[in-house]
Amino acid sequence: MSSPDPEPRLYSLSRQLCGISAHTLCIAFTGLMAALAKPGSSLFSWHPFLMTIVFSFFMTEAILLFSPHSSPVGKLKHQTKVRLHWILQSLSSFCAVVGLITIFYNKHLNDKPHFTSWHGLIGVITVCVVVLQSVGALPLLYHKLAKGWSLAKLKRYHAASGLLTYLLGSSSLLLGICSSWFTGSVSGYAWYLFVFCPVLAALVVMSQVTNAYVAKKRLQY
Repeated sequence: MSSPDPEPRLYSLSRQLCGISAHTLCIAFTGLMAALAKPGSSLFSWHPFLMTIVFSFFMTEAILLFSPHSSPVGKLKHQTKVRLHWILQSLSSFCAVVGLITIFYNKHLNDKPHFTSWHGLIGVITVCVVVLQSVGALPLLYHKLAKGWSLAKLKRYHAASGLLTYLLGSSSLLLGICSSWFTGSVSGYAWYLFVFCPVLAALVVMSQVTNAYVAKKRLQY
């Protein structure tokens, strides 16, 4: 078995820069959305704030914890990173459910129809998938729950379903940016900058997950 060729320095540097950019833009995106939504100013204001902090901050950072190029806690042990990952993902599930309940109740109070837009439909599907992803990951913590399944196979399925969940969340964010509430407050070049944030984060996360398992396959040969 031969070891894989080391990454070219320029390629490794570019991945590190992309990762750092994803961290920076996601934090900025969350902060700007919080300033725009002004959580607490109304019942509705909690919905964009909570959903943004879930998919732009908690979930992004939970995945990038394992980045070999731009992890903010790269020097910590893998087991510690796993614990941090579970904490962030648990917060994501909780905030996503609260965010969904908030918008549902707000529409109920204002006698508005539910889930009539693509943003609403994709959003409710995404929240359901987030909860299922969290519940489905329990066998990774308690392996006895998945008799007959190897830990390696469970990790592959968790990574694949987690990537799908993250991409659904990013799609929901993008659709939210296209909503009348958002476009009524942000327009012009600023709107395109907001769009760029979840797109870049999704590309970085997708690259990290796919490359991690391509590297593992190379090691098998």
